[in-house]
Amino acid sequence: MASKLIIKLILNGIIVVPLLMTYTEAGFTSALITAVLFSLVAFVIGDQLILRVSNNTIATICDAALAFVFLRLAAYTADWSLSTGELLTIVLVLGVVEAMYHRMLRELPAR
Repeated sequence: MASKLIIKLILNGIIVVPLLMTYTEAGFTSALITAVLFSLVAFVIGDQLILRVSNNTIATICDAALAFVFLRLAAYTADWSLSTGELLTIVLVLGVVEAMYHRMLRELPAR
């Protein structure tokens, strides 16, 4: 399980950190903290709960919806200017990567 979480942290960090720094006033540290917190929440809800009882499509849609709500809340809390279009761009990229990640999870041996 730890390796799956580490992969998720790396993938989400590669996506969320630079996009938040590009689209908002977020510095590296605050973007990284946001990416890590989102990854942890998405791992527990999307990968450990939803994906186990559903399929890749449902889990990916839930992860994308969670990303939308989580990042909107983070932007509001941190007072970042994140437009809906910018947010949807991040969510779309995350959704594509999550779909590939979920497929990869099926390939990894269970431990």
